[in-house]
Amino acid sequence: MKSRLLAGLAAVVLAIIGAFLVVSYAQGADSRAVQNLEPVSVMVVQKAVPAGTPVATLQAFITSQELPGKAVSKTALKNLDGQAGKVTAVELLPGEQLVAERLIQPEALKTSGTVDIPKGLQEVSFQLEPQRVVGGRIAAGDHVGVFINLKDGGIEGKTDKQTTQLTVHKALVTAVQRAPLAAPSPQPSANGSAAPPADTSLPVGSMIVTVAVNDVDAAKIVYASNFTEVASIWLSREPLDATDSGRPGIITRPEVYK
Repeated sequence: MKSRLLAGLAAVVLAIIGAFLVVSYAQGADSRAVQNLEPVSVMVVQKAVPAGTPVATLQAFITSQELPGKAVSKTALKNLDGQAGKVTAVELLPGEQLVAERLIQPEALKTSGTVDIPKGLQEVSFQLEPQRVVGGRIAAGDHVGVFINLKDGGIEGKTDKQTTQLTVHKALVTAVQRAPLAAPSPQPSANGSAAPPADTSLPVGSMIVTVAVNDVDAAKIVYASNFTEVASIWLSREPLDATDSGRPGIITRPEVYK
């Protein structure tokens, strides 16, 4: 009886030790894999950062991370030493390495007129939420399609008057503006130390988009921007080589499932 009890206890102990060794091995697998690839510690973006964000507040949005040497950019920064007074030149997205060319002097950052206006066109600005601006990932120099949605009155003589139309094709974006985000406050971790801010790739805050269009298209955009009780705007990224099928024109409810 006593020998069976001892054997049982020994089996339990061995099982616990085995489970511990398996977990420890699995947890160290990633570290060993990186070590075999000559890891380099660089700054990596944790949370989306708008263009124009000062380096002084940048620390809360980035972290130091070890990456395989072959995957590290030649200009990737290991720390922010010597970068004081600079701002981000463009929007920084989660997961990207912080490279030196992303940080510039404030006077080098242009918030408007960053792209030359083609002759004969005029600029017009409007404010939209990020989900209406391809997730906030539009930049000066891109071309966009401007969709105008009308709640009523788009098609006379029809009972279904709620309509959507790709009204302006391939409009040149000359500027994109968004207020810099406030640095998130570190949250206390379980051991009482400050934990890094939560990682999220969702953009926040309204954006002001400026496009260069002709006078007729400018008037349409102003109408949809001004009379928000009956109209709204949505943008698509529409490069110059995007296919234009010419259909379906104006979308109403019956056209959605065709």
